Amino acid sequence: MTTNDHPAEMLRFGTVGSPATAPRPGTPAAIEYSRLLGLDHLEIAWVQSVRVSDETCATIKAAAEAHEITLSIHAPYYINLNSQSADLMRKSDERLLAAARKGFLAGAHDIVFHPGSYHDQPPEEVYERIAGKLRELRTILDSEGVDVTLRPETMGKPAVFGTLEETLRLSRDIPGVLPCIDFAHLHARGGQLNSYEEFAAILDAVEAALGERGLHSLHAHLSGIAYGPRGERHHLPLNEADLQYRALLQALVDRGARGTVGVEAPEPFHVADALTLQATYRRLLENEAGEDKSSMRNAEEA
Repeated sequence: MTTNDHPAEMLRFGTVGSPATAPRPGTPAAIEYSRLLGLDHLEIAWVQSVRVSDETCATIKAAAEAHEITLSIHAPYYINLNSQSADLMRKSDERLLAAARKGFLAGAHDIVFHPGSYHDQPPEEVYERIAGKLRELRTILDSEGVDVTLRPETMGKPAVFGTLEETLRLSRDIPGVLPCIDFAHLHARGGQLNSYEEFAAILDAVEAALGERGLHSLHAHLSGIAYGPRGERHHLPLNEADLQYRALLQALVDRGARGTVGVEAPEPFHVADALTLQATYRRLLENEAGEDKSSMRNAEEA
């Protein structure tokens, strides 16, 4: 069993950023409110900067433990591990290190970040540069005992580094790195990847690259999304988007995925979409359990 008496095979759902309807500001209040809603996870959105004291981190960690909420961090948007100047690269390094260090103190296990841009450079050259930088930052964090997983996110624009293959390769090549699979971004990147078969193929690719640990420590983002020829435009509520989320959730059930799902719907749909996805997932899981029991009964009767 995991926290809140949930079986280990269940995914944990929560919002990326504080729930929009939280009655009080601040991350500890967001954690408490997430538990009242029945959600199990919160991704803290330090997307502009990391400005939090060690004391506040300790308060966040205590609140998460008290309310049995798991935590992740979304690091600042302004990270680019293929920055084209030494100053910009230094600032990117500092932002990711700060998110990891403070996230660790706050009790978070996963640090999600946007890995970088191609800048019209060959993808293989960009991969090598980003991989080298991640190894360097991982070495620093390991030397400090900062026990978090760095999670490069799959991105929604073809001009930006972050295909499924690139994030899986980083995760395979560098210890302490695993992907953040943003299914909406993958759909927006080419307008495809929106059927049960395609979702299942994504999960199969994760398992092929990373083994069972890839599926059993999954960290995913999910929302509706608007997109065009250049990929992602902006996030949408589920009821305004074409993402086949029920098929995706079924694929997650069928592949036995475990881990967390952060929901990035825009306000005021943030909480409603997280609860819809969680409820749909749990219903599909119950249906699967019911079918398994029925099959066992039929086998015994035969």
